[in-house]
Amino acid sequence: MIFYFSGTGNSEWVAREIAKSTADRIHFITDESTYHLDLATDESLGFVFPIYAWAAPERVLRFLQGLKTNHTPSYLYVICTCGDDTGKAPQMLFRIFEKKGWTCSLFHSITMPNTYVSLPTFNVDAPAVIQKKREQAEKHLADIVQLLEHKKQSYAWNEGAVPWLKTKVIHPVFSKFLMSPRYFSANDACISCGMCEKVCPLRNIKLETARPIWGNNCSMCLSCYHHCPKHAIHYGIFTKGKGQYTFKEK
Repeated sequence: MIFYFSGTGNSEWVAREIAKSTADRIHFITDESTYHLDLATDESLGFVFPIYAWAAPERVLRFLQGLKTNHTPSYLYVICTCGDDTGKAPQMLFRIFEKKGWTCSLFHSITMPNTYVSLPTFNVDAPAVIQKKREQAEKHLADIVQLLEHKKQSYAWNEGAVPWLKTKVIHPVFSKFLMSPRYFSANDACISCGMCEKVCPLRNIKLETARPIWGNNCSMCLSCYHHCPKHAIHYGIFTKGKGQYTFKEK
């Protein structure tokens, strides 16, 4: 069984490609505080999600912390997608698993096109970079699928420079001050199409008037920003003039 979380589609693509090859069931990670899961004795359990500010999304962490199974997974794996590096995110997940008495047999990060645009100097990748990352990701994923099919043990992720600082210091500051929907707005280009409401994975957006209204529950996945067909959604002044990206099948 595969559980995944995705905003712009990178992680969803990974999860669905794995499911095609392994014939596993696939489920979007819910917001339930406690999820009871019945696993077959020989069934694998996988998690696929993006890295946000060098950590797993809060919804993913809450789901994993509250997840209960009828027995210990026989083979547990994690695949995370990231624009560049993971920081110490893997170690955070390992601690959660250890408290449950679980062992993670495989943990890989897959570099995908950048989606974060909400701070100065951050933008989507150039088309040539996107194409190169996609090609490399497809090859990496094919190798991972081979490992999963044979239930191999494998660990490969890119921590990047100063990973402890990024995950332990920068991420908490980011979560406290920038993990907020209060800076989102839609300008006059908005056509009230409802796309932002439809694609929000946390159901945090309502089209109660002619413009979208953001609630208090936000993971900063930026799905609303990237999916807007008129590029009408912005995050304060930080996204002005920046690009959009969503995963598209070739």
